[in-house]
Amino acid sequence: MGKHRPTYTPHVDTGDFVVVINADKIRLTGKKDEAKLYDYYTFYPGGHKYVSFKEMMEKKPEKVIELAVKRMLPKSALGARMLKKLKVYRGEEHKHAAQMPEKIEL
Repeated sequence: MGKHRPTYTPHVDTGDFVVVINADKIRLTGKKDEAKLYDYYTFYPGGHKYVSFKEMMEKKPEKVIELAVKRMLPKSALGARMLKKLKVYRGEEHKHAAQMPEKIEL
């Protein structure tokens, strides 16, 4: 959001881009990998589908992180603009080396 900047304003996105790598290495504890479901709609009658966390990690591990972050952001145009600044990659390689991203250890 840019809360660390002196020009911070709540209704303006002044934040930085975020690059997440190794999305395929996230893990959940307990039985959450079997119980957690993601739903989507195909826009056909009876097209409400469900995908488990385990299946989503096999097919699209980037989507898991994107959905988690999307649900934490404001549900407005500001949140949509903030989500565009998130870049998630499956492995170590990403195409943002020219921007010299700083590594943050968690």
